[in-house]
Amino acid sequence: MFKWAFGLTLITLLWSVRSYGTDQQEKPNVLIIIADDCTFNDLSLYGGKNVETPHIDQLASEGMTFNQAYLSMSMSAPCRAELYTGMYPAQNGVCWNHVPARQGRKSIVQHLGDLGYRVGLAGKVHASPREVFPFEMLEGLERGCVSETSKFDEAGMRRFINKDEDQPFCLVAALITPHIPWTVGDPSHFDEDQLQLPPNLADTKDTREEFAKYLAEIEVLDQQVGRTLQMLEETGEADNTIVIFTSEQGSQFPGCKWTNWNTGIHTGFVVRWPGKVDAGVRTDALIQYADVLPTLMDAAGGDADQQLFTGSSFLPVLLGQKEQHRDYAYFMHNNVPEGPPYPIRSITDGRYHYIRNLTPDRLYMEKHLMGRMPLNKYWPSWQFDAAKDTHTYRLIERYMKRPKEQLYLMSQDPYELKNLENESSHQNAQKRLSGELDRWMKRQGDPGIPTDTWKEYKSAREGDHFEQQAD
Repeated sequence: MFKWAFGLTLITLLWSVRSYGTDQQEKPNVLIIIADDCTFNDLSLYGGKNVETPHIDQLASEGMTFNQAYLSMSMSAPCRAELYTGMYPAQNGVCWNHVPARQGRKSIVQHLGDLGYRVGLAGKVHASPREVFPFEMLEGLERGCVSETSKFDEAGMRRFINKDEDQPFCLVAALITPHIPWTVGDPSHFDEDQLQLPPNLADTKDTREEFAKYLAEIEVLDQQVGRTLQMLEETGEADNTIVIFTSEQGSQFPGCKWTNWNTGIHTGFVVRWPGKVDAGVRTDALIQYADVLPTLMDAAGGDADQQLFTGSSFLPVLLGQKEQHRDYAYFMHNNVPEGPPYPIRSITDGRYHYIRNLTPDRLYMEKHLMGRMPLNKYWPSWQFDAAKDTHTYRLIERYMKRPKEQLYLMSQDPYELKNLENESSHQNAQKRLSGELDRWMKRQGDPGIPTDTWKEYKSAREGDHFEQQAD
């Protein structure tokens, strides 16, 4: 009897050890594919009519498409810091473009590294300091987002994936399309006269010419997404890899990048995870970039506790266990160094979007879009046409001269051209969102106007971030 019991105990112990080892080996790999300045609803996946993106559409057919995914700041360094740290800008310190994160913060590299992952990045970095973001740097993809070419050689990524079959990997493929200058691809694929311009863009000849160049880069983006996914398939790791595609922030057209409008902070977002995430589904669950790292930690069996992150895991949404995630998504904009100070804060509940311009007496100006020729050839044509075209004049006025508060019903007005701030039927929603925005800013230790100054920006560039007094 004793021998039988001992043998059973030993078998159970061995099976437990074997099961634990199997679980360790079956941690999902992660592949994050990031576009660069691609307005989400220019993609056919979100209703875009001008350019075909078969590879992105195919990925969506194999996974879950998020209809309401957001990033907190529509500029490169802040949004990538949010994605990589699982923290809002006020926590990770990247409240302006081109500044480093706070020393002592941890990123996806350390968090997944602690779970046994190799974490590598190919392409655009735009995340510093190295101590916070110590990615294994991979060659093969273009790093300079303002390059006139878009180098793409998947060999470096392939070597990284094949480097150690027993160790899970996290690979970031940070593409630079369709960031300006729009010099990649073939604009002749598009009939400029037949383009369906978004209603937030002035319809001028120069706008149509530049929009065609932008669409040509989206074609290249889609091709590079396809090549990346094909490379993953050829390594034999596709079935055990969580693939995330994000279109990042909006494009460099007025009202997209560098703003808090929907076409700036709304991102296209697709997740494929074979055997875990249902294929070809869409969700209205509200998420934002700060939630991505906690979700990956959760999927890998790590700690997704909100003491480590200001975002939270939406793994139950991916697994079909929940239909909702967060009640609100939050946004901020500090205009320095891209132009004179113009701080903005906003919030959405997925239906309404409430925007608060903290210095409405000032003019909004952005140096790249409004003054950096020849990268933005269309802005002078807007100014010229405004003399005779009322709609163009109103678009310029909307962009440069903003009221203190703005309220939009996004389902009916995705380009946010009709401000409902003064309509009595929407006052309860505005009051609720305004109060929650106040609470969020207080929780973040965000003083608002004082952050958007050249003094604070220069201090942050030197690693001396503004004093944070969060609740």
